[in-house]
Amino acid sequence: MGTKTFEVNEGNFQNEVLNSDTPVLIDFWAEWCGPCKMIAPIVEQLAGEYSGKLKVGKLDADQNQEVIMKYRVMSIPTLILFKGGQPVEVIVGYQSKDKIAGKLQPHLS
Repeated sequence: MGTKTFEVNEGNFQNEVLNSDTPVLIDFWAEWCGPCKMIAPIVEQLAGEYSGKLKVGKLDADQNQEVIMKYRVMSIPTLILFKGGQPVEVIVGYQSKDKIAGKLQPHLS
């Protein structure tokens, strides 16, 4: 877990993500996932750059199967942007920082 991200789990998902007034980007990851490790520094950078406009959480896919099934996360890494309690953007697989930022930008005004 980075210093700019926070841990999300089934216990705090409703409060931290769905009830948030600020858009929330969730990084669905797992310890054994190579591409997850590659995207982690990018997610951390985005958390810093969008501080105040966006909250960034990390959810361990192996530990939180209920959330994984609810949002139909079929492969990881998957990033889901929630706004107003609804998923508004889904990014699957490793993507460049510019590509991810481009997909987030329209939702952060």
